[in-house]
Amino acid sequence: MNTKGPWSQSELHRFLDETRVPVRLACNGASGYPLLVSLWYLPEDGRLWCATQRNASVATILARDSQCAFEVSVESVPYRGIRSQGLATLHDDRGEEILLKLIHRYLGNSKSRLARSLLARVATETAIAIEPKKLLSWDYTERMGEGA
Repeated sequence: MNTKGPWSQSELHRFLDETRVPVRLACNGASGYPLLVSLWYLPEDGRLWCATQRNASVATILARDSQCAFEVSVESVPYRGIRSQGLATLHDDRGEEILLKLIHRYLGNSKSRLARSLLARVATETAIAIEPKKLLSWDYTERMGEGA
């Protein structure tokens, strides 16, 4: 994977593994305006995996045009994160598997009301695999310090 910015490839992977914020995914809307959505993600096999309903706008758009961009960044000082452009593919056969992994990654288990609600619609879930072209990192820790 081609990378740019202050982080090594192992630092990029560690950040993606340890950070529990949604990925901000941008895709090319049919109206000509970009669509920006926030989704839970799972880094696996050099891709970011997300899940959504098959009839969701983001799934419809990505089925038509796989080009996308994304960002994973923290919202507290010091600001740091990664961004990339990439290609997204839909995988109906992995929808349930990825959703279950996402629930455990973000919620810890599948017992909460939110988890049960998401799992009630699992039959119509699809997985989104985002394959980054180049990962760009930024880290303002040195400039900002550890806090405000």
